[in-house]
Amino acid sequence: MDTAATALPAFVALLLLSPWPFLGSAQGQFSAGGCTFDDGPGACDYHQDLYDDFEWVHVSAQEPHYLPPEMPQGSYMIVDSSDHDPGEKARLQLPTMKENDTHCIDFSYLLYSQKGLNPGTLNILVRVNKGPLANPIWNVTGFTGRDWLRAELAVSTFWPNEYQVIFEAEVSGARSGYIAIDDIQVLSYPCDKSPHFLRLGDVEVNAGQNATFQCIATGRDAVHNKLWLQRRNGEDIPVAQTKNINHRRFAASFRLQEVTKTDQDLYRCVTQSERGSGVSNFAQLIVREPPRPIAPPQLLGVGPTYLLIQLNANSIIGDGPIILKEVEYRMTSGSWTETHAVNAPTYKLWHLDPDTEYEIRVLLTRPGEGGTGLPGPPLITRTKCAEPMRTPKTLKIAEIQARRIAVDWESLGYNITRCHTFNVTICYHYFRGHNESKADCLDMDPKAPQHVVNHLPPYTNVSLKMILTNPEGRKESEETIIQTDEDVPGPVPVNSLQGTSFENKIFLNWKEPLDPNGIITQYEVSYSSIRSFDPAVPVAGPPQTVSNLWNSTHHVFMHLHPGTTYQFFIRASTVKGFGPATAINVTTNISAPTLPDYEGVDASLNETATTITVLLRPAQAKGAPISAYQIVVEELHPHRTKREAGSMECYQVPVTYQNAMSGGAPYYFAAELPPGNLPEPAPFTVGDNRTYQGFWNPPLAPRKGYNIYFQAMSSVEKETKTQCVRIATKAAATEEPEVIPDPAKQTDRVVKIAGISAGILVFIILLLVVVLIVKKSKLAKKRKDALGNTRQEMTHMVNAMDRSYADQSTLHAEDPLSITFMDQHNFSPRLPNDPLVPTAVLGRKNVYHGDNNSFFAISYL
Repeated sequence: MDTAATALPAFVALLLLSPWPFLGSAQGQFSAGGCTFDDGPGACDYHQDLYDDFEWVHVSAQEPHYLPPEMPQGSYMIVDSSDHDPGEKARLQLPTMKENDTHCIDFSYLLYSQKGLNPGTLNILVRVNKGPLANPIWNVTGFTGRDWLRAELAVSTFWPNEYQVIFEAEVSGARSGYIAIDDIQVLSYPCDKSPHFLRLGDVEVNAGQNATFQCIATGRDAVHNKLWLQRRNGEDIPVAQTKNINHRRFAASFRLQEVTKTDQDLYRCVTQSERGSGVSNFAQLIVREPPRPIAPPQLLGVGPTYLLIQLNANSIIGDGPIILKEVEYRMTSGSWTETHAVNAPTYKLWHLDPDTEYEIRVLLTRPGEGGTGLPGPPLITRTKCAEPMRTPKTLKIAEIQARRIAVDWESLGYNITRCHTFNVTICYHYFRGHNESKADCLDMDPKAPQHVVNHLPPYTNVSLKMILTNPEGRKESEETIIQTDEDVPGPVPVNSLQGTSFENKIFLNWKEPLDPNGIITQYEVSYSSIRSFDPAVPVAGPPQTVSNLWNSTHHVFMHLHPGTTYQFFIRASTVKGFGPATAINVTTNISAPTLPDYEGVDASLNETATTITVLLRPAQAKGAPISAYQIVVEELHPHRTKREAGSMECYQVPVTYQNAMSGGAPYYFAAELPPGNLPEPAPFTVGDNRTYQGFWNPPLAPRKGYNIYFQAMSSVEKETKTQCVRIATKAAATEEPEVIPDPAKQTDRVVKIAGISAGILVFIILLLVVVLIVKKSKLAKKRKDALGNTRQEMTHMVNAMDRSYADQSTLHAEDPLSITFMDQHNFSPRLPNDPLVPTAVLGRKNVYHGDNNSFFAISYL
């Protein structure tokens, strides 16, 4: 190379640039391809490599050279290691050879250093078909002396291959000495010192298998010879075994373990000794990839015990030809695998388990050991379920309660269900009253050995059966009838509770609970008073309880308080206990008040021609407080039958005096007194011409006889009770009585008198005012005294009137001013234009004034 040439001494450069003489005699001594280098390498068609580090130098015998005197004389090719860096290389290429035979290349070489150091390495390379150089087939390194040594190359190549021999000098680290070659001969006969390899054939093997090259050589295998399999693009492989075939041949075996596509290359056999080397032709290692399907099998049909598939083996990855197709399948949950050879595009897998998932793959095989490829993509599919094997065994009752039944059943395994997906259902039905029935089915947990059926009615026959189903069928067990246990009964129906009230008792009846939940053994009724209209009745007492037999649905509760509300709680019982109670509130009727016994007692205190004064005694309330007292006057008629007091019916309808006169009623209400007006016995005058609660108490007619009745009334809500008693009888007068003016005329006269009195009083006042005005300036003091006297006189008049009012009876407390306004809606006190006349009552003087619609009296002494 140019850089190497510039590094040489000047005389060496001149030597290299000088023309090489061609010695025809020398060329005649060698066959084609050989060279003595007398005329340089160009004359032999040798070439320097254009891509090495430096070039070989030609030394000519006819030219002076710089070499040490101990170097051999003559013409040859040399490399001075001292001029180059370690590791640099120079290559000299022989012409390409194409002879289809065994060649022997003989050459001379030396590696010399004055100090005995290592000048470098001489490598012999053989390139085939202009391919890569590969590794050297022969080399020598280190100091060999100053004498030429002879070596030979036994090259075996066959048409159409071609090869080229290359001499390569590599500089060592010592950078001292020379590497030289000379007298290269290409012989057409086998070498004497190196074996010749017979033709090496290609090796085809499937990926993953071991590949074996066997090289057969002519000659003897020396014990110290190196023997290897050289790869064109890769590392060398050592010999595995050598074997002598006869005295002139031996065989060498080379093994490549579990080859892959990356191992596919050209390989040749190489043997090396100190005197030479042999190299075979390149043979190809062909690695075939076993075929593998691209797509998984296709499912065409499925059943409980079979799967029909299509192989889909036309599209593959790898090399053919395909000589065998197989189907490999297994359970996805199992460890076993089964393989079937297939000679059709479809295949049916038989005798499979129902409802089981399988993984199915296709295997393809090409020729050669290990020609079966990897399984193709899997088809994962599942067989159908099969109908359950048998009917479940009869249910076993584990527990019976009032509203639940626990049932056991046998463990249901795959051998019975024939399907991993199945349902266990318990169906039940029962009849209730009124021809009502209920049926239902409950899904159970298949893994649970026991299940509970809830929400059942107590004391009822329930029919149970178990149903085993899967997608392909169902099996039912026999029906089992179980009676649930009794439970506490339900409540007595509220709408069946009816209470009939009396004054001191209640009749209560009911009906059996709608849900007896067994046999009713008894009814229990507890009751207590919760409130009463009568404040005297205690309501905080403890409840009382009554028990009735199972067939008794009514009871009479005695000795109760009138007008009192009782709360009843009724509940039914079975052997399991009492059910919830139903409540009802019932109120007893109030009783009529109890009046004192007037039998044999004369209640009359005083009697005049027109009045009778009686003693009224308060009544005793029973169940409700007294709401009013009433005085009833009944006119005695000779044609009417006299009623006995105490056994008669009381006067329920109030009749005023006016209505009695106009309607011909035999009685009228003379007065109605509030209960607060009679806290203790008090007198009352019948005929005192006063009004009490809207009822006028007119004077009695002297020539008529009267029965006087005293009534007490209790009223609460919509109920009213009255008790009455006859307390006095006034007989008709037999003598001529005083003339007593008609009450109506008396009233008119009283009004006139009152009007006159009022006019006189007004006149006096006006007269006094006039006198006072005239004498104002003179009699100021007297006017004041006169006015004071006038006021004092008026005060005495008012006080006198107040004393007159205070003398009235306590029965008249409702008229503190002794002015009574009669109810204009209930009655008219007199007929139109009837005059009023004064009437003396109990020694008092009364002046009556009135008109058609009102009546009032002014009492004065």
